[in-house]
Amino acid sequence: MYVGTLTFDLLLGDVRSLKEKRSVVRPIVAELHRKYAVSVAETGVQNLHRRAEIGLAAVSGDWTHLTDLLDRCERLVAGRPEVELLSVRRRLHGEDD
Repeated sequence: MYVGTLTFDLLLGDVRSLKEKRSVVRPIVAELHRKYAVSVAETGVQNLHRRAEIGLAAVSGDWTHLTDLLDRCERLVAGRPEVELLSVRRRLHGEDD
């Protein structure tokens, strides 16, 4: 069994309130969950208007499948025009960890 996690640090566009922030972050979280069946949530900096942290986790029996899935999730977030992807932290854990 292999577990992979991604943590996205995002800079949001013209967002002036927490309500506007939710309207940007929620669709990203929902699309990742719907499209790739991963566990995903906003995990940090909830009190800042223009920044967001999204955490994602996936489990697979195949290392190659897991890395491909994480790559696709990263491309989806990076391709969203309403956010700027500042950084991505990726962690992979295998049976030997």
